Amino acid sequence: MDISSELPPPNPVPTGYYRWEPDEDDVLICRAVREETHDVKTFVFAPRFQRQFEFVSGQFLTFDFDIDGETFHRCYTISSPPSRPDTVSITVKRVPGGPVSNWLHDYFRPGMMLKATVPMGEFSWAGMQCQKFLFLSGGSGITPLMSMTRSSYDLALVSDIAFVHAARTPADIIFRDELEFMSRRNRSIRPFFTVEDNAPGQSWAGYRGRLSRSMLNVICPDFLEREVFVCGPRPFMAAAKALLEEAGLDMDRYHQESFDFDDFTDEAQETIAEAAGELDSDVKRYRVEFTKTDRVVYCPADITVLEAARRAGMRLPFSCAKGLCGTCKSKIASGTVEMTHSGGIRQREIDKGMALLCCSKPTSDLVVER
Repeated sequence: MDISSELPPPNPVPTGYYRWEPDEDDVLICRAVREETHDVKTFVFAPRFQRQFEFVSGQFLTFDFDIDGETFHRCYTISSPPSRPDTVSITVKRVPGGPVSNWLHDYFRPGMMLKATVPMGEFSWAGMQCQKFLFLSGGSGITPLMSMTRSSYDLALVSDIAFVHAARTPADIIFRDELEFMSRRNRSIRPFFTVEDNAPGQSWAGYRGRLSRSMLNVICPDFLEREVFVCGPRPFMAAAKALLEEAGLDMDRYHQESFDFDDFTDEAQETIAEAAGELDSDVKRYRVEFTKTDRVVYCPADITVLEAARRAGMRLPFSCAKGLCGTCKSKIASGTVEMTHSGGIRQREIDKGMALLCCSKPTSDLVVER
């Protein structure tokens, strides 16, 4: 008997499926808050209306936070996999003194809402034909690699994943239980953990110390043959890159998150410092007034407003310095700029006078609400 006509199609599209479009509705509602460790929580979001998310593992969302009368723009990597499109999750570590992470941990609850932009970012394994991977993560840098691993598990991909995560203590290992569960059910996912110190009341018989070549030789003897993805604090990524280069890895196989979302200053400051120098006296300069800080700087027409402000000693929030993340988004109350962005701002925001200072060069005197 032929029953093929009675069977549902493979991977059916859910009835009423629509893709989430932040240009139409940029508000997400929190559905759940989950404690991962003593200072790390996962926040699960869904669109207000019946929509599904489209993204690739490794991308991030930029959120708008209104805290005590001030607006903050922050990027958080998506920790959930694209194979679960009805919700999207971010996993946030509490940062001492961080206004956003502490607010999320202390006050944000299910039912509350945030504005967000479309998922962005290029740190992903999407489209790769390789089947052997080495994931190296430190601290909260585990999130994009966790999204990839969850996707591999959900879709039963034929992927050999050696996943090495470094944490301060056993109590600081994020997603430990879930990684070990996936490993038991799918032997192609092999998690390993290394810690630097003990945790009170917890025994530890696993790896200790920082990532090293000898450790990799034991954990993953064929690591030079794998596609390598690295994410974590900047010193961790720098050490991992140096280790792999010295070991002889073909660096075309090396993939690293381009900036650290937990630290909004160092890398971009270095970029700006390298670009700094004597100003060309022949280039026209424009007056830029920052209303909230009551500062005035003069910006040459051939550099960005952010760069001029940083040269003048101002501390403005920014992260990628590439027009991608939206952290430096500001209202231009008066004047015009030439902006070349990479997706970190929506057209309707531009129409309302918003601009990304990291990729905006002045074409007149400006008044900026910062």
